[in-house]
Amino acid sequence: MASLFSSCLFPENWPFSLELLPQPAYMVGGAVRDAILGRTREYLDLDFVLPSNAVKVARQIATHYKAGFVLLDSERQIARVVFPHATADFAQQEGDSLEADLHRRDFTVNAIAYNPRTQEIIDPLQGCADIKKHLLKMVSPANLADDPLRLLRAYRQASQLGFTIETTTQAAIRALASHIAKVAPERVRVELAYMLASSQATPWLIGASKDGLLAPFFKSATPKHFHQLAEVDTAANQLTHRWPQLSEQLQSYVRDTVKTTWLGIAKLACLVNPNPEIAEIELQELTYSRAEIKAVTTALKLFPQLKTPLMTLREQYFLFQEAGTVFISTAILSVIHGQSVEAIAPLISRYLNPDDLVAHPTPLVSGRDIMVALKTPASPLVGKLLTEIAIAQIEGKVSTPEEAIAFAAKLVINH
Repeated sequence: MASLFSSCLFPENWPFSLELLPQPAYMVGGAVRDAILGRTREYLDLDFVLPSNAVKVARQIATHYKAGFVLLDSERQIARVVFPHATADFAQQEGDSLEADLHRRDFTVNAIAYNPRTQEIIDPLQGCADIKKHLLKMVSPANLADDPLRLLRAYRQASQLGFTIETTTQAAIRALASHIAKVAPERVRVELAYMLASSQATPWLIGASKDGLLAPFFKSATPKHFHQLAEVDTAANQLTHRWPQLSEQLQSYVRDTVKTTWLGIAKLACLVNPNPEIAEIELQELTYSRAEIKAVTTALKLFPQLKTPLMTLREQYFLFQEAGTVFISTAILSVIHGQSVEAIAPLISRYLNPDDLVAHPTPLVSGRDIMVALKTPASPLVGKLLTEIAIAQIEGKVSTPEEAIAFAAKLVINH
């Protein structure tokens, strides 16, 4: 079995020395499972079980390496150490023995431990056999009920690993589905972020919805709305096939600190109420950030405009000004609601061209330039003049700062 392991299990590849861990100490969970599968990660995510003093050990390691320290659960003695390219979680053993701890876990494939000093595998629940079968199998229904987020996590892990959910486990999840309403929305949101970002996860999201796991969180969504997620994937494939540079943007995050992708924004927009004001309330209840809520509500508000034939340059200018980077999610929504890719191709080309003045205006003058030249105080009028100059520029009426100021002066006189 050791020969199957990827390098993340070898202590020499950890961000800290094995010598700082007490004996015995075991690596558990996803890192062990992924190593057996031969899955490698650029960013290491390691989990350790220690017989005692887990928080104290974590704090010592963080201090030694000047790394970040986060106390996750003081009662259950769980702490995290954050390194530049790795995260290590340290948890106190639950139960009287390591085996008792493993029997409390969610799925057999996550209930495997590895002793880094002896290279021994501890697998009391035959998780290795289930890994070979690519099968996600619960340890027990009681374990799923103990933390109902595990019900949804089954779908997320199956989608990420390319596994199937074992029949008895699937039946238990359906029987326990109502328990998901007890889970804090922010924990659900983290699982959703993984699944909304991946086309591979779409059938699993549809399955989770059929099994009753998403209704408490998406009150406006019908089965039809969940099936629209597959249409979003199809539309995204059409657009990225024609404009490959869109692929990277769709998978990029709304913000560095906000782990929802632009593809995820288009999918979220399918699952909330089509009225942006109601959608905002629904997303607030799911604890989405202001940036994510603004992105979804902007896409919902603007996508019908992309279905309008023959937009004027002025209309296009205002569309791009309001959409900003949400434009790509908006374009996908317009396609799944009946607009042809051909019809919005000119707008996408503008969006992708950094020199296009309609999508990416380059101001000829500043507000200060206008105030000085026209001897006018700061007021909303200055902003309106800047807008009209930008539109005149894209319509070819002005092309220099001097022409822009003269144009603004005429507007003030006529006003």
